[in-house]
Amino acid sequence: MWDWQHVYWDMAKLVITAVVGGTIGFEREAHGQAAGLRTYILVSVGACLMMMLSMEMEHFYRHLSVDQSVVRLDPARIASYAIASMGFLGAGAIITGKGTVRGLTTAAGLWLVTGIGLAIGAGYLLPAIFATLVSLLILYGLRQLKKVFTHDEHTVMTLKFDGTTRPMDRIREILEGNEVNIQFINYKIELPSNATTFRLRLESKDDLYWGHIVKCLSDTKGLQEISWEEGEVT
Repeated sequence: MWDWQHVYWDMAKLVITAVVGGTIGFEREAHGQAAGLRTYILVSVGACLMMMLSMEMEHFYRHLSVDQSVVRLDPARIASYAIASMGFLGAGAIITGKGTVRGLTTAAGLWLVTGIGLAIGAGYLLPAIFATLVSLLILYGLRQLKKVFTHDEHTVMTLKFDGTTRPMDRIREILEGNEVNIQFINYKIELPSNATTFRLRLESKDDLYWGHIVKCLSDTKGLQEISWEEGEVT
């Protein structure tokens, strides 16, 4: 015979977990992350269900004594595997670029909602809800705080000049005048035109106005082509 009071309580846990996980997932989806509302709800509800199953296993075999069975129960075993397996899903949310690693916050969020789901499944509602509120405060509040501080940015700029100019003094003057540090320079010469291509690795702040720098560089004598891309962080 079913204990309907217990069933209703388990259903309420799943609903609460879906709401809690969805609030964090909404923040991620609102900021353009692939792992958003639906992913977070599924992860948190799945974690809650696994935690309830893990705890219920003890009830299934409670009637067996040590002499009657070799069954050894660990109520946290299924839950521990849920945390470990979350690493694979979190790794899929991380995108590594040349100069940045994106998706770490989303991966950490998936790991967090797994823990929240497990906590709710175990009946720790207030700690789980408080953890949700703290995480939302961090996700929304610190995003605004990040805008106050500037960060280092690494860029690779490529400049192509005809074979009649020696532009490096002018390039250094323009870049250093705009607080851009030149970390190293590579160049190649095309024969027989003697066109020279310079490849510069630059370090600057992320609030730099590149439009002004490009305009100054465009006025450099002999410049034929200019391009830049994200540089690797060393």
